Amino acid sequence: MDELFDLPPAEIHPSEPGRGRPRLQRPRREQITLRPSDLESLLPPEHRARLVWAFVEGLDLAAFHARIRAVEGHSGRPPIDPAILVSLWLYATLEGVGSARALDRLCEEHDAYRWICGGVGVNYHTLADFRAANADLLDGLLAQSVAALLATGEATLARVAHDGVRVRASAGAGSYRGRRGLGRALEDATAQVTALRDELDDDPSATSRRTAAARERAAAEREARVRAALEALPDLEAAKARARARGGKGRPVSEARASTTDPEARVMRMGDGGYRPAYNGQLTTDVGSGLVCGVAVTNRGSDQGELGPALDRLERAFGRRPAEVLADGGYVSLAEIETLEACGTSVYAPPMTGRARSDDRPPRHPDSPTVAAWRDRMTTADGQLLYRLRAAVAEWVNALARNRGLQQYRVRGLERVRSVLLWFALAHNLDRTLAIRAGAPG
Repeated sequence: MDELFDLPPAEIHPSEPGRGRPRLQRPRREQITLRPSDLESLLPPEHRARLVWAFVEGLDLAAFHARIRAVEGHSGRPPIDPAILVSLWLYATLEGVGSARALDRLCEEHDAYRWICGGVGVNYHTLADFRAANADLLDGLLAQSVAALLATGEATLARVAHDGVRVRASAGAGSYRGRRGLGRALEDATAQVTALRDELDDDPSATSRRTAAARERAAAEREARVRAALEALPDLEAAKARARARGGKGRPVSEARASTTDPEARVMRMGDGGYRPAYNGQLTTDVGSGLVCGVAVTNRGSDQGELGPALDRLERAFGRRPAEVLADGGYVSLAEIETLEACGTSVYAPPMTGRARSDDRPPRHPDSPTVAAWRDRMTTADGQLLYRLRAAVAEWVNALARNRGLQQYRVRGLERVRSVLLWFALAHNLDRTLAIRAGAPG
């Protein structure tokens, strides 16, 4: 019988005697398929991306809207809704995604990110700028996330735990230079910027305009970083001089150096005992709810002097000071303990252990009544039991941030680093809010 269409020749597959030819499902990638679907049907009702969007919709984003210059009745391309960008970065942080390029790719390939975008196109440059350039606005969002639970009594800020988290900076140890090295680097960077500008002026067709502009911009940014490193050098030299005066003649002190990659990064001792360029993040957590209620970033390797400013930030943001604060021994400063106790905050921190002193020799500086009461409090069973809550709260928050990708900052500068740390705090508060509202244990 004649066939309407020519059939392909039958494929002959060898088979064992007495056994039929195997029947296989082969890929047919040229087949055209129609899959009618909408973005709303891609995710189940309880998907985490929907929870993130609902959380963001409950936030007041008026401060983000105030910076938008494209308004009704005037020309200008409408920007991406800040709710989309906030939701993307919160969901990405919860999923351990910290790269703008990776997030850009996921917005094209992953259903959850496509659902958040809702058909709005994003690119990695917009994502990267939004993540690192809104520290002041993110501070406001963090306060909102805490205030929502303060209003319902699910958080109280009566007792807080404070701890630091040192994270590797985006700078290598080899990028640090002394005064002479920075001077040579500045000369090289300035000469490179001048050469690129001259090349563009003499022969505009030598390279494409976009490539030439990108090269000139990169060279100018490097020149600016070297200048910033030179400007930071006097303060570093003064600190070295103080260290030299304290150490005496027998203790050598190295030359003050600054990084040409990230002038604000400082070499500090890390948790593993090694020394690397890093930033020292400061996180304040409400013990009862587990919410992060305060974030700061310093480039000091020491934690002393950071406890008072942390509690001042809470008072400015929420109008209340905690009655108790838990901190480790690195924050102990007798003067700060007296100041905090005078403001009504009891400090729970272990006294720093020093050289043993014989009982018959009086102390060089007798303790004030406030400091003596603090020492006595930390020797009681109740005081030690209460102090154990610090590790269960503060170090738990730090560990969750590490698990979500807080291993090294990919941005440079104190303000940009603070923005990234605020995203981790916001993601943590989102997770805690959902758990508290669902009645889950901490």
